[in-house]
Amino acid sequence: MLEGKAIVGETDMLHTMQKDALHLAAKALDLFEATESTDIAQFIKKDFDRVYGPGWQCVVGTDFSSFVTHCHGCFIHFCVGSLAILLFRGAVNQAKEANLFTTFEALDA
Repeated sequence: MLEGKAIVGETDMLHTMQKDALHLAAKALDLFEATESTDIAQFIKKDFDRVYGPGWQCVVGTDFSSFVTHCHGCFIHFCVGSLAILLFRGAVNQAKEANLFTTFEALDA
């Protein structure tokens, strides 16, 4: 099973969420070829959106870099062989974002 083969690099997720991510990755790799990165990412993202609420992002590939802002407790990066999977829930400062839109509206007036 995948849990024995996956190498978790970085995470701040609860152990149960980590297990869910690894389980979904294993299921996705049973359904899709490892070269079908978009299908694997979509499969994992949609299930995390369903179970843990919207806003999840998933990146799957063999060579990528990232620098993302994420909600606390909602980040995992792990590898299965040469395939890397990054799963996180995006975060923004909603108060600052609301002020930004107010500023833009004032400029249009």
